[in-house]
Amino acid sequence: MSSTALSSVYAVCSDAAGVAGNIFALVLFLSPIPTFQRIIRNESTEQFSGMPYIYALLNCLICLWYGMPLVKPGIILVATVNSTGAVFQLIYICIFIRYAAKPMKLKMLGFLISVFAIFALIVFVSLRFLDSPSRQLFVGYLSIASLVSMFASPLLIINLVIKMRSVEYMPFPLSLATFLMSLAFFVYGMFKHDAFIYGKDYRRSPNFGLQQ
Repeated sequence: MSSTALSSVYAVCSDAAGVAGNIFALVLFLSPIPTFQRIIRNESTEQFSGMPYIYALLNCLICLWYGMPLVKPGIILVATVNSTGAVFQLIYICIFIRYAAKPMKLKMLGFLISVFAIFALIVFVSLRFLDSPSRQLFVGYLSIASLVSMFASPLLIINLVIKMRSVEYMPFPLSLATFLMSLAFFVYGMFKHDAFIYGKDYRRSPNFGLQQ
């Protein structure tokens, strides 16, 4: 097989892994819909927490920036999955704010403004003060740090699952989708020779452990 043919197969496999990761990510982004249907139906956020969506939005924005050509060319599928994720998280946060009690409403608005301020600061610093290689490292390490914290948080839910003897807060389909998405992006990162992609499990669903 010629080098051109091998290169073509390599590119197809890389894109296939990235597309698969996007599809599995979409399953996770859609998973909170029943929760928000309940919030809208009851016109109350009850004991649900909006913080997982704040964290998820910040993660999506940082990883979206990392996937942009200005930071790391050639990994557009990272940008697409995170742009989609950011839109979903923003919608969920807006719904949560709409039906939250006034103190929580103000608190969530403050967190939302802070997320966009932090993201704007990251973009400004990376464009103003860093050259291309340094920018990639800066944003890459930030994405690693934020995603590790997101992945660590379900470990706290395991104690609740054991205590209540119920997987209500950590349903198997979501866990499976998270694993498959992580595997897909691990393969995608290997094809792209990008340690900031394959060196991390890509994302968890913010629907884990929603209740306080």
